Amino acid sequence: MSQPFKVVAVSGGLQRPSRTYALVQAVVDGIARKQAVEVELIELAETSQLIGGTLRRDALPASVQAQLDAVESADLLIVGTPTFRASYPGLFKHFFDLVDQNGLIDVPVLLTATGGSSRHALVLEQALRPLFSFFQSLTLPIGVFATDAEFRDYQVADAGLQARIDLAVERALPWLRHRTGTPPQLVQVRAA
Repeated sequence: MSQPFKVVAVSGGLQRPSRTYALVQAVVDGIARKQAVEVELIELAETSQLIGGTLRRDALPASVQAQLDAVESADLLIVGTPTFRASYPGLFKHFFDLVDQNGLIDVPVLLTATGGSSRHALVLEQALRPLFSFFQSLTLPIGVFATDAEFRDYQVADAGLQARIDLAVERALPWLRHRTGTPPQLVQVRAA
């Protein structure tokens, strides 16, 4: 039997229970039903107070450094964020500010987000995709956005949402591959 793929999921919800966490968990469960995976799910609701005032990675507690290491060694990264004023919350961004800028090169990233209404759905394209483009990640073409109305008791309760999750999972599977060796480094181009 081959080695399971390392899937790391980051839920950017800042409270528990969380619709964002439920969405991320549903995507993780979908992947796990189709493929042998080793999963680490990071909840910023548990980590936010540890990173909020930290400006340098070496000043973080060992537990948070281990989470950042997990993100940087993922075969597949699943990220989810609630939407606040058309973007992700600052602590979500700050968590990824602490990730090594070369740590996610060529890593497939499945984007998910939640929001109060569908008017926030472009957060996937206008906020998350540019963030992971900076890291030179392979943001997967299909992400999942969910509104509050698609959940009941913090669980996926809408057939349309479940269909979108299933499609995103199906389209993510061909991108799963084990990372080997050291990730490529960014090339510094200097102006003449």
